[in-house]
Amino acid sequence: MCAFTSSSERSNLCRAEAIATDKAGPENEMRKRLVLATRNAGKIREFKRLLESPSLELDIELIGLDETGVSEEIEETGATFEENARLKAEGYARLVGETVLADDSGLEVDVLDGRPGVQSARYGGPGLSDQDRVTKLLDELKDVRGWNRTARFRAVLALAAPGQVDGPPVSVTTEEGAVEGAIAHQPIGEGGFGYDPVFWLASLAKTTGELSGEQKDAVSHRGAAMKKMLPHIKRWVNG
Repeated sequence: MCAFTSSSERSNLCRAEAIATDKAGPENEMRKRLVLATRNAGKIREFKRLLESPSLELDIELIGLDETGVSEEIEETGATFEENARLKAEGYARLVGETVLADDSGLEVDVLDGRPGVQSARYGGPGLSDQDRVTKLLDELKDVRGWNRTARFRAVLALAAPGQVDGPPVSVTTEEGAVEGAIAHQPIGEGGFGYDPVFWLASLAKTTGELSGEQKDAVSHRGAAMKKMLPHIKRWVNG
């Protein structure tokens, strides 16, 4: 496949194929591999919890972008979560030549007209940490009373399989999930990542930062989207 791509894609794709060859062995010759289109360790942990449950009986190998050898970044230039998820799924499927699962997700705060939204990971500008972004959000909401601090986490997953070289993937499937909550007045809990310590779930009287991984998966936006995506992944595994 390397020989038929453009020069930039060829370099990335050959590195990815080399890694795949190195990892290949009798025990996983028939095992399908799904590339997670992220370098975010927190997201990778969540995806692995959601997809590696023994009850699902999914015989697949999950790897993040850093394990593919691909260094190129697909820019999130879309105006919606779905547009960005599609961009990443299609772009990385083309670069690595494998099936890719991408997501775009973020926090929508009603009183802020849906911000930070698709800019959640870049809220406040480049170079900020998760804690910096949480601090900025709380500062923006410092004069907003509790009942007006409603918000939601939203996630869109996109599954893409590579098609003809220099053409679109064979197929792209998207699914969406959301969870309603509110923004706490201060961080509570050290679990999760991103805005989890300030996302309050009234039904549990906890922030998502206080939940165990399994508890979070049961109620989260990414967990809801994955429940809808699982039938598509199973068809791909068994296809």
